[in-house]
Amino acid sequence: MNMLRGNAVVGQSGGPTAAINATLAGVLRGVLESESIDKLYGAFNGVEGLLEERYCVLSDVVKTEEDIKLLENTPAAALGSCRKKLPDINEGKDVYEKLFKIFEKLDIKYFFYIGGNDSMDTVAKLTKYAKQIGSDLRVMGVPKTIDNDLCGTDHTPGYGSAAKFIATTMQEMLRDTAVYTVKAVTIVEIMGRDAGWLTAAAALPRLNCVISPDLVYLPEVAFSVDDFIEDVNAALEKKPNVVVAVSEGARDKDGRYIGESAQSGALDVFGHKYLSGTGKMLENIIREKIGCKVRSVELNLPQRCASHCASLADLEESVKVGRAAVKCAESGESGKMMCFERAEGEYSVSCIPRDIHEIANMIRFVPREFINERGNNVTDECLEYIMPLINGEVSPVYKNGLPVHLVIER
Repeated sequence: MNMLRGNAVVGQSGGPTAAINATLAGVLRGVLESESIDKLYGAFNGVEGLLEERYCVLSDVVKTEEDIKLLENTPAAALGSCRKKLPDINEGKDVYEKLFKIFEKLDIKYFFYIGGNDSMDTVAKLTKYAKQIGSDLRVMGVPKTIDNDLCGTDHTPGYGSAAKFIATTMQEMLRDTAVYTVKAVTIVEIMGRDAGWLTAAAALPRLNCVISPDLVYLPEVAFSVDDFIEDVNAALEKKPNVVVAVSEGARDKDGRYIGESAQSGALDVFGHKYLSGTGKMLENIIREKIGCKVRSVELNLPQRCASHCASLADLEESVKVGRAAVKCAESGESGKMMCFERAEGEYSVSCIPRDIHEIANMIRFVPREFINERGNNVTDECLEYIMPLINGEVSPVYKNGLPVHLVIER
């Protein structure tokens, strides 16, 4: 083992999830087991807060085994998050110089960043700069995103819990809508800008029972309004109540988002459009073209942090990948993201490091073979891939009927 003595810092970035704190707990567990890392700093609001020198000593606020377990079952980002895009190294050298002065001041030898695609961009840039100046800082990306769109890994921590919430909610909505005989269409808009993994999870009830969404539309297949109307009419001929799951990122053959006319057009710092309105747009189209009763439902924020419905497999794997990141960094790895590798046969995963430059700023789409030929539903093979990720139930601590969460004051 290539031992490097010093301290570590961990930050959280991007959208919150039900499992990102389990990964944070995994990093803390790894550091507590470490023989080379003395202290773990927690950066408030990711790299943005680190630049402002806002941080804590994590073991001073998460002190006991009971605290760590509570952290594992607490949703959202306990340290706070950010969506800060670091500048190009050649254009913003002062930013990197400031960061590395802070690392030097705190004797930071290890940097762990928990996040999704945009966060891995930060890991890649810090790795490149460290190499450029000859720093011995070890930089590790630890995956997190409900979108399941990170390359290099079988799946991402956070996805299993979000998928479980979506599948559970969809099954309950299917029961609700099935009680009536009046012709009606219910459209459920689900998160997913570029990849349709979350929307695919809406079809999971199909493996358990006879009910499932009649139509499922992912961004991976170009959306046609004419085909959509044809699909809905065909479904209405078979049954009075039709349920549709659609990704917020559904777009036509020209790449234009279906709900674009209802959106603000505003961009975030990474150049992503703020999306919403796809379900409402399709609702209006059905009302105009078909004329039956129709409603749209946007699952919105509850998809991300529904820890009361978290997947036990997801939380356990999130802890596992955080702990593995520490062990890999201790052994000499840097500029890597920890990835899940699925074993053949009975479901299990191992954690392996992969080069961050082969992962950052890339998107892992739902394979075309996971989508039916018509492009309006997913295959059983797709659902069999997802199902193990939602397995197992958590047992949150409750007080007065509500879950108890661990709060880190910032």
